Amino acid sequence: MSGKHLTALAALALTLAASPAAFGVEIAVTCDTGPNGHLCNEAARAWAEKTGNTVRIVAAPQSTSEQLGLYQQFLTSKSGDIDVFRVDVIWPGILGSHFIDLKPYVDQATIDQHFPNIIQGLTRDGQLLALPWYTDAGLLYYRQDLLDKYKLKVPATWAELTETAKAIQEGERKDGNDRFFGFVFQGRAYEGLTCNALEWIASFGGGSIVGPDGKITVNNPQAAKALDLAASWVGTITPDGVLNYIEEDARGVFQSGNAAFMRNWPYAYGLAEAADSPIKGKVGAAPLPKGDGEGARNAATLGGWQVAVSKYSAHPKEAADLALYLTGRDEQKRRALKAGLAPTIMALYDDPEIQQARPFFKLTRTLLDGAVARPSAVTGEHYNEVSTLFWNAVHSTLSKNGDAATNLAQLQKELNRISRGGRW
Repeated sequence: MSGKHLTALAALALTLAASPAAFGVEIAVTCDTGPNGHLCNEAARAWAEKTGNTVRIVAAPQSTSEQLGLYQQFLTSKSGDIDVFRVDVIWPGILGSHFIDLKPYVDQATIDQHFPNIIQGLTRDGQLLALPWYTDAGLLYYRQDLLDKYKLKVPATWAELTETAKAIQEGERKDGNDRFFGFVFQGRAYEGLTCNALEWIASFGGGSIVGPDGKITVNNPQAAKALDLAASWVGTITPDGVLNYIEEDARGVFQSGNAAFMRNWPYAYGLAEAADSPIKGKVGAAPLPKGDGEGARNAATLGGWQVAVSKYSAHPKEAADLALYLTGRDEQKRRALKAGLAPTIMALYDDPEIQQARPFFKLTRTLLDGAVARPSAVTGEHYNEVSTLFWNAVHSTLSKNGDAATNLAQLQKELNRISRGGRW
């Protein structure tokens, strides 16, 4: 090789050596593609600058069901192409065998900062399979200006919501907005519908699909009553298109000023109150309504996202360090202030800056104490199949393909077959 080429290579080596990243590793991390996805990207890059490593951002689909399918392809093939996964609160039971135990990388004081029930849900056989990132519980969003206009109150029950939504819808359409609807939610056949339907059923005292003992409980009159009521909304106070709505579809309708009520997660509040929002200053949030009958209560499905590290990562130490950074106190505070994402670190709810910027967190904090968990722990690796069967039965009911009692009876048979009579 010529002296000229050797000199060029030496210069290149010096250039690489001068860059901290030359001594680091590349960590691939999945970030969401929703309206707050940039926060994940920013945090991952900030960690890279701090540590001298590099990051590769892998964009995940918006639909949680599509995300899970993609992750399963990577993990079951033992691919090391993704090191750090953004995972739903229910996925450790499904994917946990593919994640490392994070306990060797995190001290107990850091673990103890988080809500104990969330940590418990992420722990299997003594192993901590993910770190909490932000948490969720379903909320009812409403247009306070329209309640004032029609001299109505925030509905306390689903029956009241039905009547209130109908009254506002009729009034707004008479005023010329033919595109206005009373209520929007997540009605596509995917995990979001499981969350919505679980809230309806639990609020009527209809249980939580599968009980803590593994017994299948979903086929009962109160559950059927809840789903039949929800089916009555479609095509009346709710657009037919809701049968294909995910979170962002519902938010789009509500935030454009074309719905009186919306069921969604806490993230939607910050976007509804953003400077460019058509409904800024007109939005309120409340617990989701109660059903009726014995056992009726306010019910919000526990949601939230966590960060896990793949067993097949070539760099587990660095990947775990990124997971700790993403879920740390400073980053959780930044996400709370920037996007209204509810922290999993309990002390942040007492932070004066957060309290001033996000007053609705007081409601979120209350809901978290009584949130309804999906039966992912008891059903384990079967949860995805359980949820798929459940949301399909619900979607059929909403689509008027059979009534709730018929669809729930069939669902019970299918769940009995999977579980061998409740023995998961």
